[in-house]
Amino acid sequence: MPPSTDLLQGTLDVLILKTLALEPMHGWGIAFRIQQISKDVLQVGQGSLYPALHRLEYKGWIAAHWGTSENNRKAKFYALTPTGKKQLDTELATWDRLSSAIALVLNATPELSS
Repeated sequence: MPPSTDLLQGTLDVLILKTLALEPMHGWGIAFRIQQISKDVLQVGQGSLYPALHRLEYKGWIAAHWGTSENNRKAKFYALTPTGKKQLDTELATWDRLSSAIALVLNATPELSS
Protein backbone atom coordinates (compact mmCIF):
# COMPACT_ATOMS: atom_id res chain seq x y z
CA MET A 1 0.00 0.00 0.00
CA PRO A 2 1.43 3.43 -0.93
CA PRO A 3 2.13 5.91 1.86
CA SER A 4 -0.79 8.09 2.93
CA THR A 5 -0.99 11.54 1.39
CA ASP A 6 -2.88 13.86 3.71
CA LEU A 7 -4.49 16.84 2.00
CA LEU A 8 -5.04 20.19 3.59
CA GLN A 9 -8.71 21.19 3.70
CA GLY A 10 -8.28 24.01 1.20
CA THR A 11 -6.39 21.75 -1.19
CA LEU A 12 -9.18 19.18 -1.18
CA ASP A 13 -11.72 21.95 -1.82
CA VAL A 14 -9.89 23.20 -4.90
CA LEU A 15 -9.45 19.62 -6.20
CA ILE A 16 -13.19 19.04 -5.87
CA LEU A 17 -14.05 22.36 -7.53
CA LYS A 18 -11.64 21.65 -10.40
CA THR A 19 -13.07 18.15 -10.84
CA LEU A 20 -16.64 19.48 -10.94
CA ALA A 21 -15.63 22.15 -13.48
CA LEU A 22 -15.40 19.28 -15.99
CA GLU A 23 -18.95 17.97 -15.39
CA PRO A 24 -21.41 17.27 -12.57
CA MET A 25 -20.75 13.99 -10.79
CA HIS A 26 -21.52 12.00 -7.67
CA GLY A 27 -19.20 11.62 -4.69
CA TRP A 28 -17.65 8.31 -5.67
CA GLY A 29 -17.01 9.68 -9.18
CA ILE A 30 -15.27 12.76 -7.76
CA ALA A 31 -12.97 10.63 -5.58
CA PHE A 32 -12.27 8.25 -8.46
CA ARG A 33 -11.49 11.08 -10.90
CA ILE A 34 -9.03 12.71 -8.47
CA GLN A 35 -7.33 9.36 -7.88
CA GLN A 36 -7.25 8.58 -11.60
CA ILE A 37 -5.88 11.96 -12.72
CA SER A 38 -3.24 11.94 -9.94
CA LYS A 39 -2.11 8.47 -11.06
CA ASP A 40 -3.18 6.94 -7.71
CA VAL A 41 -1.13 9.39 -5.62
CA LEU A 42 -4.17 11.19 -4.20
CA GLN A 43 -6.85 9.02 -2.64
CA VAL A 44 -9.75 10.87 -1.07
CA GLY A 45 -11.57 8.90 1.61
CA GLN A 46 -15.28 9.23 2.30
CA GLY A 47 -14.50 10.67 5.72
CA SER A 48 -12.85 13.66 4.01
CA LEU A 49 -14.87 13.86 0.80
CA TYR A 50 -18.42 14.12 2.10
CA PRO A 51 -17.73 16.75 4.78
CA ALA A 52 -15.92 18.78 2.08
CA LEU A 53 -18.88 18.42 -0.30
CA HIS A 54 -21.29 19.56 2.41
CA ARG A 55 -19.02 22.50 3.26
CA LEU A 56 -18.80 23.56 -0.41
CA GLU A 57 -22.55 23.21 -0.81
CA TYR A 58 -23.13 25.33 2.31
CA LYS A 59 -20.85 28.04 0.86
CA GLY A 60 -22.87 28.01 -2.35
CA TRP A 61 -19.94 26.90 -4.50
CA ILE A 62 -21.60 23.65 -5.54
CA ALA A 63 -25.22 22.54 -5.82
CA ALA A 64 -26.56 19.01 -5.37
CA HIS A 65 -29.42 17.09 -6.94
CA TRP A 66 -30.51 13.48 -6.90
CA GLY A 67 -30.09 11.42 -10.05
CA THR A 68 -29.30 7.94 -11.31
CA SER A 69 -25.70 6.79 -11.51
CA GLU A 70 -24.10 4.85 -14.37
CA ASN A 71 -24.85 1.58 -12.52
CA ASN A 72 -28.54 2.54 -12.19
CA ARG A 73 -28.42 3.52 -8.50
CA LYS A 74 -29.83 6.62 -6.89
CA ALA A 75 -26.98 9.07 -6.18
CA LYS A 76 -26.48 12.68 -5.21
CA PHE A 77 -24.81 14.59 -8.03
CA TYR A 78 -22.82 17.76 -7.42
CA ALA A 79 -22.31 20.62 -9.88
CA LEU A 80 -20.26 23.79 -9.81
CA THR A 81 -22.32 26.98 -9.37
CA PRO A 82 -21.42 30.33 -10.99
CA THR A 83 -20.13 31.45 -7.56
CA GLY A 84 -18.12 28.23 -7.38
CA LYS A 85 -16.59 28.93 -10.78
CA LYS A 86 -15.45 32.37 -9.58
CA GLN A 87 -14.07 30.80 -6.41
CA LEU A 88 -12.21 28.17 -8.45
CA ASP A 89 -10.55 30.92 -10.50
CA THR A 90 -9.53 32.68 -7.26
CA GLU A 91 -8.25 29.45 -5.71
CA LEU A 92 -6.22 28.55 -8.81
CA ALA A 93 -4.57 32.00 -8.85
CA THR A 94 -3.75 31.64 -5.15
CA TRP A 95 -2.39 28.13 -5.76
CA ASP A 96 -0.14 29.41 -8.56
CA ARG A 97 1.28 32.17 -6.34
CA LEU A 98 1.76 29.82 -3.39
CA SER A 99 3.34 26.98 -5.36
CA SER A 100 5.70 29.42 -7.10
CA ALA A 101 6.79 30.83 -3.73
CA ILE A 102 7.32 27.34 -2.32
CA ALA A 103 9.36 26.37 -5.39
CA LEU A 104 11.58 29.41 -4.86
CA VAL A 105 12.28 28.35 -1.28
CA LEU A 106 12.86 24.68 -2.15
CA ASN A 107 15.16 25.52 -5.05
CA ALA A 108 17.17 28.18 -3.21
CA THR A 109 20.87 27.50 -2.96
CA PRO A 110 21.96 27.58 0.67
CA GLU A 111 24.42 30.33 1.47
CA LEU A 112 27.80 29.16 2.65
CA SER A 113 28.62 30.38 6.12
CA SER A 114 32.18 31.50 6.86
